[in-house]
Amino acid sequence: MKQSWKPGNMLYPLPVVMVSVADQEGNANIITVAWAGTINSDPPMVSISVRPERHSYHMIEESGEFVINLTTEELVFATDYCGVKSGRDEDKFAAMKLTKGEALKVKAPIIAESPVNIECKVVNKMELGSHTVFMAEVVAVQVDDKYMDETGRFRLDLSNPLVYSHGEYYSMGDKLGTFGYSVRKK
Repeated sequence: MKQSWKPGNMLYPLPVVMVSVADQEGNANIITVAWAGTINSDPPMVSISVRPERHSYHMIEESGEFVINLTTEELVFATDYCGVKSGRDEDKFAAMKLTKGEALKVKAPIIAESPVNIECKVVNKMELGSHTVFMAEVVAVQVDDKYMDETGRFRLDLSNPLVYSHGEYYSMGDKLGTFGYSVRKK
């Protein structure tokens, strides 16, 4: 038997990412976002949803840029901290001892400790109520070469990526298959 609940966001688990931003004066901040995702492949595009009252919101609006930094088990404490503390009150890079790295195509810094940094330029936004969706084109990607295997394949799984589910952080489990394995000839 199933229970009927009121409509709500029950799409879990989600990637949890740290989004780095900067304003026109070069002040940087980090916001943790679980509402992020791929929205197009050609050109590559992503979206993030941010509440207008968040400190980073005006930085994204002002600059039209941000960096999505993937998170790992090693970054779980910083990921949570950057989601509950406000950049109005402190420098989260300094508080969490995270390194501001240089982005290739945007002014916002990357988080050097992240295995993947996705540099984005906003192309559209939609105000939906509690959140605004920023749709952005991916203009550059940096990956940490320590996760490259001997064949030159990037192994994100070796970084122990995080997911977020209903207020809790989880590491990813065992690989169960690969895309298309259900129809592949044996």
